[in-house]
Amino acid sequence: MGDLFDGYAGTARLRRRSPDAWDEMFARGAGGLRGAIGGGPVGRGPVGDRDVRPVYGEVHAALARMTQEELRGRTGALADSYLAQGVTFDFAGEERPFPIDPVPRVVGQQEWAGIESGVVQRVRALEAFLADVYGPQEAVRDGVVPAQVISSSPEFHREVAGIDPVGGVRVHVAGIDLIRDELGVWRVLEDNVRVPSGVSYVISNRRVMAQTLPELFQSMRIRPVGEYPNRLLRALRKTAPPGVDEPTVVVLTPGVFNSAYYEHTLLARLMGVELVEGRDLFCAGGRVFMHTTKGPERVDVIYRRVDDEFLDPLVFRADSVLGSPGILLAARLGTVTIANAVGNGIADDKLVYTYLPALIRYYLGEEPLLPNVDTWRLEDPDSLAEVLDRLDELVVKPVNGSGGAGLCIGPQASRAELDALRRTLVADPRGWIAQPVVQLSTIPTLCDGGLRPRHADLRPFAVHDGDDVWVLPGGLTRVALPEGQLVVNSSQGGGSKDTWVLGGPSSSPSPDGQVALPLGAPELVGVQAAPVDVDVDAIGPPGRGHQQQQQQQSRARRALPEPHPEGAPPC
Repeated sequence: MGDLFDGYAGTARLRRRSPDAWDEMFARGAGGLRGAIGGGPVGRGPVGDRDVRPVYGEVHAALARMTQEELRGRTGALADSYLAQGVTFDFAGEERPFPIDPVPRVVGQQEWAGIESGVVQRVRALEAFLADVYGPQEAVRDGVVPAQVISSSPEFHREVAGIDPVGGVRVHVAGIDLIRDELGVWRVLEDNVRVPSGVSYVISNRRVMAQTLPELFQSMRIRPVGEYPNRLLRALRKTAPPGVDEPTVVVLTPGVFNSAYYEHTLLARLMGVELVEGRDLFCAGGRVFMHTTKGPERVDVIYRRVDDEFLDPLVFRADSVLGSPGILLAARLGTVTIANAVGNGIADDKLVYTYLPALIRYYLGEEPLLPNVDTWRLEDPDSLAEVLDRLDELVVKPVNGSGGAGLCIGPQASRAELDALRRTLVADPRGWIAQPVVQLSTIPTLCDGGLRPRHADLRPFAVHDGDDVWVLPGGLTRVALPEGQLVVNSSQGGGSKDTWVLGGPSSSPSPDGQVALPLGAPELVGVQAAPVDVDVDAIGPPGRGHQQQQQQQSRARRALPEPHPEGAPPC
């Protein structure tokens, strides 16, 4: 038996000043949390009085046979590989390889079915809310959501009121952040339907994990994630303006200095579409065009990775050079689809989040499948008074914050920080919410002393094409690397894990860990119309010359048939 788990239980016991976090791999023994979620028998493990949960049986057995040196030897080249591929993020102004931990999160088939249903329900409710808030506002008239909550949000853009998107789709892509609380209950932490990011790390993590633990991919039925680019492309094409038989899709990026630029390039490559910047586009006659080496070409669908405020300088920030003047007019005229829709940020507002359970009941006539985290609305004087009295016990968040920015964890804050926060809350109660400190579930994570429990969340990604909401079987597991840290965002020093959903077709990888591309990707031009595998190592950030070549190859791509309805083969 290896020494990877030595001290794991002891580390957990050091943190018992607060309620025990739910550990994803180990269930507490008799009298503890055994079988509370997932049920069924558990196997004995080497970690104190903890038992291995069934879904982690094979993963635990494989790790228990390894020493630290062996596991570190398998994972030592991951950072260098990610850096060479451009799988990076910006941390405090420094470009770093995105940290990936070699121990995966494993989710059983039945448990995932519940998560999937909850995410689908959430996306449908968010779609209904956005259609309503930029249309008749029936939920406001019926008293479900106060008018002031909508009108006071800086993310509510009156400029897009009345725009009717194709198929009623405003949320083409959603990232729903989930946590598991101390009792093992999955809860929604926040919604992301503006420009959700992170799916590129899901795809890249799967490839390197297939190389790190290949024996587990052969023995376990892990559902594939390689179908995502195909699903996204089909959804974008399906929501193109009416009357367009062969829609031209582009990915709009702010440019190479954006922290998510790797993701923009990867998705453009995998979908086989052009990656463009604002300077590559122009509007004429109420339509959007892009400059190409063969002259202007009409654009039908823009998968934009540019925030609302920078998208159209004629409507929002006049000093923006990241978008293109006239894009919003073209969207209103129905000649171009913008995905995700402009104005979706109102659904991400954390004060609106507190009304989502009621909105699910109102729009869908259903009970929420995934509960929220208990939340105080500070606009209510009684709630504000209670929060101010308990500020050192709670988590306080700005309603429009992201990436952990502005968040204050009361038990970890200094007296001076709490005093400053108290003044801020009194001055602007609408701008903040408060929640109890939830001990996010922990997963064994490779640290200096071996495997140690570290807190993690989960961001499943959903794609909506107007008819169906498809949830990627996996998602991005983000993990806080410092001991005791509850903020998992990469911008705060967090890392990631591959998420293995069990059941369905095996994702047994090819020896080189390839990931499938859909028909129409640039690498497929001139090849017969059948799915093939392409090594992700070859998919790095393209230069300007690569982008021009991609545009030329796209002409030939349009002569190929549509992607196979079943999508790309498993990876």
